[in-house]
Amino acid sequence: MRKLELHWQILIAILLAAIAGRAVNSAIASGIEDPAFLGISFIGFFDYIGSMFLNALKMIIVPLIFSSIVIGVAGIGSGGNLGALGGRTLLFYVVTTLAATCIGLLLINLIGPGYVDGVPAGDMLALDSSGAEIAAVAEGRGPGDVAKVFHSMVPPNIIEAAANGQMLGIIFFAILFGYFMTHLTHELAEPLFKFWDGVFHVMMRMTEWIMMFAPIGVFGLVAKVVAEAGFSAVGPLAVFAATVILALLIHIAVVMPLFLRFVGKVHPYKMFPAMAPAMLTAFSTASSSATLPITMERVEEHVGVSNKISSFVLPLGATVNMNGTALYECAAAMFLAQAYGLDLTLGVQFSIVFIALLTSVGVAGVPSASLVAIAIILGAVGLPVEAIGVLLVFDRLLDMARTAVNIFGDACAAVIVARLDGEKTNIDIDDGRRRE
Repeated sequence: MRKLELHWQILIAILLAAIAGRAVNSAIASGIEDPAFLGISFIGFFDYIGSMFLNALKMIIVPLIFSSIVIGVAGIGSGGNLGALGGRTLLFYVVTTLAATCIGLLLINLIGPGYVDGVPAGDMLALDSSGAEIAAVAEGRGPGDVAKVFHSMVPPNIIEAAANGQMLGIIFFAILFGYFMTHLTHELAEPLFKFWDGVFHVMMRMTEWIMMFAPIGVFGLVAKVVAEAGFSAVGPLAVFAATVILALLIHIAVVMPLFLRFVGKVHPYKMFPAMAPAMLTAFSTASSSATLPITMERVEEHVGVSNKISSFVLPLGATVNMNGTALYECAAAMFLAQAYGLDLTLGVQFSIVFIALLTSVGVAGVPSASLVAIAIILGAVGLPVEAIGVLLVFDRLLDMARTAVNIFGDACAAVIVARLDGEKTNIDIDDGRRRE
């Protein structure tokens, strides 16, 4: 009997989780405070198996990222090659993130989810009194916080940075380590290269083993969310969520395939089945970093991008390439401005786009990253940060959706950079043949 593909297993797990979570949510709504079986809380059980899977992925992030970047940079070779690869990668990140934020800006202006029958929805959303706890999280944040995050690229203690998950610092140190490895004599460089290459392959084997349990972990993660939040939708917030999802769909189904087709010269829609397990994992975990091991495996083994490219582009993208996040930040700020009845000029709207572009890169590794980024944007346009609280109704769902878009953007970047570097992939269209 043919084994069911991983992405179908994960999709089935998500559907079963929605059913189980909805049943628990209905029990809570009927008056049962904490539904349990034989003394075991359903929500606690969902959280346990979901967090175990997520912890397993997080466990391998630092050694995987460090070893992959060191090998990738050392394999690239000279500083000129590194500069060319880095330049193409960053340019692609900037262009696609800018495109994403502009799509979000356009749809929010066209649909106007912050208005109900032409009237600002601020009173309906009770903006004046909601979000006190979130305001405390974002209190005192400003544009200077972006600079502080970039300052963390040069950590005083790399071990402490690894322990605290400061990925920008780890990536920067790994790039320097790999680059200066190429400046050693062959006798000194070869054992280092073999060591880190061995570490990388061990981490990839561990990734494959952990992914055997992905459907179980995804079930727990999604079931917990549905059990706690249900499927409730409220007025303008539902319209806002639908607008964001539509914008994300346009970006991932139209804009990115155009880049793949005309810049990468590959079959764009063959990317979706190849990346489906990674995107579904990203959707369930809402973490680009936690999904990185799966993203690397799919890009290398199923799309056909070399490790030299993927080991540089993907870890960097998991930290700084946030198409979906930038789109959401821009859309959220515009939605709240509409709800308050604030008429923003075109210049102010494009300043929101620019700040969203910066903050999507700069605060990606900060806890409550989107909240902090949106607080920076709201402060720039004169809106109270307390308004962020109303976004929490659909924040988890939108976080899951935008993370899947982020992951797909990273994969597209790896493919396009590889093609520009002269590589062949499994989805090329130049000669009509597929590699096995």
